[in-house]
Amino acid sequence: MEPRLTHRVEEAVATVVMRNAAKRNAMTAAMWRALPPLLGELAADPAVRALVLTGEGATFCAGADITTLQGSATEAQALAGAAEEALAAFPKPTLAAVRGHCVGGGAQLAAACDLRFAEEGALFGVTPARLGIVYPATATRRLVSLVGPATTKYLLFSGELLGTERALRTGLVDEVLPEGELDKRVAEFTRILVARSQLTQAAAKEFANGRTDRDAHWAEQARGSGDTAEGVTAFLERRAPRFTWSVPGRG
Repeated sequence: MEPRLTHRVEEAVATVVMRNAAKRNAMTAAMWRALPPLLGELAADPAVRALVLTGEGATFCAGADITTLQGSATEAQALAGAAEEALAAFPKPTLAAVRGHCVGGGAQLAAACDLRFAEEGALFGVTPARLGIVYPATATRRLVSLVGPATTKYLLFSGELLGTERALRTGLVDEVLPEGELDKRVAEFTRILVARSQLTQAAAKEFANGRTDRDAHWAEQARGSGDTAEGVTAFLERRAPRFTWSVPGRG
């Protein structure tokens, strides 16, 4: 089967799947290039309220498929960086569902998601020291914000793989699920996400990612949205809220 990205949208959740079974879902040049425009399309789709990134079968992603890049680690790094930034900028909640290997560029993509749920036995690694590559500053800062400087240095200096126990302890993953339970938990949690206020989520994502100059913008959005009034009314009436604000589409 040709390596590719596939996606589906069900119950307001877009699921993007990395498929390259012969190489543990390593990302080819074509797959790296396809991800940013796909994310742009899904971000602009009002039917999408959350996104899940995962790999086909028993593994997440083993990194970049260097054989499709004429052996150029520099090209692989540039493509991975563009895809990572597009994923980090996705304006709706994102969740990486991880099985098996989550290494190199795969770990970069997982770190760019808002949340990471993993199945027991998954392995995480950031491996530029094995190839003599300088890891990008933006990706390094993102990793530091996620796991702290000490774990970032451990990962980058050594290129060693972490199991799920240490990944959970250091904050690299948010939940670890027993074998066979990951899909069920991801479906359950994304149902929660799509039921919540997208206004709250979009503002919180900006603030948590370091954007601190848009308080006035989000206050204006809140005043015009009706979400606050609906949330309070639904609480008093003991019913599920029907939030209507959505991330504006992109032209």
